[in-house]
Amino acid sequence: MQRTDLMKEEICEAEQLLFKAYNRYPVVFDHGDGVHLYDTEGTEYLDFFAGIAVNGLGYHYPGYDEALKAQVDKLLHISNYFYNPPAISASEKLLKVSGMDRVFFTNSGTEAIEGALKIARKYAFTKHGGQSSAFEIIAMEHSFHGRSMGALSVTGKKAYRAPFEPLIPGVKFAEFNDLASVRSLVSEKTCGIIVEPIQGEGGIYPASDEFLKGLREIADEHDLILIFDEIQCGMGRSGKYFAWQYSGVKPDVMTCAKALGNGVPIGAFLTSGKADSAMGPGDHGTTYGGNPFVCAAADAVLTIFERDHILDNVNEMGEYVRGKLLELKKENRHITDVRGRGLILGVEFDVPVAPVIRKALTEEHLVLINAGENIIRVIPPLIITRADADEAVARLSRALLALEAQ
Repeated sequence: MQRTDLMKEEICEAEQLLFKAYNRYPVVFDHGDGVHLYDTEGTEYLDFFAGIAVNGLGYHYPGYDEALKAQVDKLLHISNYFYNPPAISASEKLLKVSGMDRVFFTNSGTEAIEGALKIARKYAFTKHGGQSSAFEIIAMEHSFHGRSMGALSVTGKKAYRAPFEPLIPGVKFAEFNDLASVRSLVSEKTCGIIVEPIQGEGGIYPASDEFLKGLREIADEHDLILIFDEIQCGMGRSGKYFAWQYSGVKPDVMTCAKALGNGVPIGAFLTSGKADSAMGPGDHGTTYGGNPFVCAAADAVLTIFERDHILDNVNEMGEYVRGKLLELKKENRHITDVRGRGLILGVEFDVPVAPVIRKALTEEHLVLINAGENIIRVIPPLIITRADADEAVARLSRALLALEAQ
């Protein structure tokens, strides 16, 4: 892909200015429309990345921009010492679709995880009369919950944790979808269990219904807080609002973010039952979380989801995209598996996928993301059409053929 002098200058300047925490692709995106992105040279890209599953409604979905612009003219921020109408409206809608009882809005998914972990700790502390030693959390191998010190502590990838240890103590890692592994780690010190109903960064592995039901039984038997991390797989991406709803297993705490704001930074942790009153005033807080602007975004997203039957499209297109990818699997000897649910799909290869992703981006203008070394994560906007799916798979196929020819 040839770059103009201007594009090269922009990339060079960014490299000098931005803290080096990412290896970025050589593209400077300028704007988006629907499910397409455009760089500063005007080149069109088909987006099957969605800002890491954030832009569920794509770009400039009817009614979304207008809601944000209207709120800008009213009020952006007042702090959580006061009430605001968008937070009330967004809360009502989010609790309705989730079946949970209470919601606390955060700035991100990582912050939502921090709140969820604090609920587990505080619940055990109160249960034991304020002198609890029950502080251990059971998390899953290959999980991903965020980059802050608390969220990183329960992320099941040693390579991510090692440079920043010591992290928070008392975290044990069980095998995903293995109840015996979880049971073996429960002790009198355990206060909670955290799991992704569909592991995202870990390779797009759905939890079985039996596993989630078993976790609920373990949590009830030992009076633990069960936390479901729906940051990536939630907000409709699986075909239901939240992936745990397939199993009917309700958590004590659920985290969500990403597509909740469609690009505006908002997350949330939601509570049910015994978790509702686990923390009180003074135990937790956030300066910006739940402000009128971000809640207006979430309220608009939730309104659009219901009004335009977004989940119906996810279910229809999820099956269609899976079918197209399975056809591609028959044609390419390096594809070993296609798995997932709805529009969170993983295409597993027996070779590293970094060259595939780069080739697709630079030559076919298809934006993709990996999930580990050998898995392409397919997480497009939830509004894609069959034509979009056909075009994406065609571009991916051409990229694969080009690599084979090298």
